[in-house]
Amino acid sequence: MALNTSERNTSEKKDNRKLWIIGLLVTLLCLNGVLLYMQHQKTQQVDQLTEDIKVKDSELENQIKVYEALKLDFERQSGELQTMGLANDSLEARIASINADLIKLQSFRNTGFSTADRRRYEQRAANLERQIKQRDREIAKLKEDNEALYGENTQLKTTQNILADTISTLKSNNQNLSEKVAIASRLQAERININILNRRGKEKDDDDLEYRARQVDKIKVSFNLAKNDVATKETKEIMMRLIEPDGSALFNLATGSGTFQVNGEEKYYTAKRDIVFDNSQQAVTFTYSKGADYKKGQHTVELYADGFIIGKTTFTLK
Repeated sequence: MALNTSERNTSEKKDNRKLWIIGLLVTLLCLNGVLLYMQHQKTQQVDQLTEDIKVKDSELENQIKVYEALKLDFERQSGELQTMGLANDSLEARIASINADLIKLQSFRNTGFSTADRRRYEQRAANLERQIKQRDREIAKLKEDNEALYGENTQLKTTQNILADTISTLKSNNQNLSEKVAIASRLQAERININILNRRGKEKDDDDLEYRARQVDKIKVSFNLAKNDVATKETKEIMMRLIEPDGSALFNLATGSGTFQVNGEEKYYTAKRDIVFDNSQQAVTFTYSKGADYKKGQHTVELYADGFIIGKTTFTLK
């Protein structure tokens, strides 16, 4: 049975509504798919960005570690040079520059470490590493040279010590020889003879060297200088000390007495004569007048030259 017009319209409206609902559902499904796709893409971008940030942070930390290691190497080189007694201002300047680089790298933790920054600091680090290797070779060469110099200096010091010992020995030998020569060159008085002259000028030589004090006007001391081939032929001062029984030497500035040194001690001499020693066993004579009565007892005559005693004898006045 055929549908009337009203029923057909109602049926068509229902069909159109279904189609519209189906279309809407399809559209919603498509939109949902698009949104899911976009969300997925965004998630991937965020993940990639997060990964990129992690990589950059890791690269930054690695770069900081590289610069810290470079600083330690330069400080090591500076210490090695200082140990060798050498200073290097360029190393100190380089360490200061690396400290500045480290401060800048650490600031990138807050501002971000770009690819350009990474490349710049990597290139700079590579250049610094080449400088370290070159400086290590130079330091190794310096150490080798220093060791060679140390060996040479040690040998030189050994040689110098040997020479110093030799010179010291020679000086000692020369001093000993000089002392021996000085001793050997001392003059010696031999055949010392004591005579007296009375107030009438008569000379008396008594074998027992005993004279009467009241008879003595002058004392005559005669002797010869022994032959000595070592002594220098030159002017010599001969001092005579006439010592009385009480131990005091006769002394009178008016008659030419004076003082001289014997072993650092000042002594008085009674009379002095200047003679030219000619190694001929020449005779020397002192004639001394006290100008007053002589004391009774044993008198001593000492003869000196060049600060040494060269002869001694005694005589007695009654």
